[in-house]
Amino acid sequence: MKAKEIAWSVPVAADDISETGLHMEIEAPADVRARIAEIAGLRELPQLSATFDLAKQGSRVSVTGQVHATVGQTCVVTLEPVENRIEEAVDLVFAPLPAGVTAETDDGRRRKGAEPPEPLREGSVDLGAVATEFLVLGIDPYPRKAGAQFTPPKATDDGAHPFAALEALKKRSGSHKS
Repeated sequence: MKAKEIAWSVPVAADDISETGLHMEIEAPADVRARIAEIAGLRELPQLSATFDLAKQGSRVSVTGQVHATVGQTCVVTLEPVENRIEEAVDLVFAPLPAGVTAETDDGRRRKGAEPPEPLREGSVDLGAVATEFLVLGIDPYPRKAGAQFTPPKATDDGAHPFAALEALKKRSGSHKS
């Protein structure tokens, strides 16, 4: 995701993280929540915040924390408004890209067999982008209002099903055999 495509940007330079670490609490303003709600296909996003602890590990940055959100969706059964709470844990490691590799050419296969670290972009971690990604991962794709259950329509046996004529033919031809 390029910087101009990011709906919420809260960059933290790796150089600004002290040896004892850095604790950050961020909250998305109303205009940012409206943009994210539109991007994520939500009816509304009345609350989005996150708490993060950042720690330097050599040239790497460890980011742990929690994303908190309240999302307004539409029940897939009743089509009524439904509100859900999202709590997503974050545990990521960021590292500079190897020499000669850019964010656009990095294909995620730098370390075979292990989860590669996320790339530091211009020496920074964008906590707003991290919070947005984890929010989207936590959204229920099929939200249901409490107690809502799908009941399929009952099939009627009025003989007008597609194979009724074949069934009648089969019964008629079967009755002539002895």
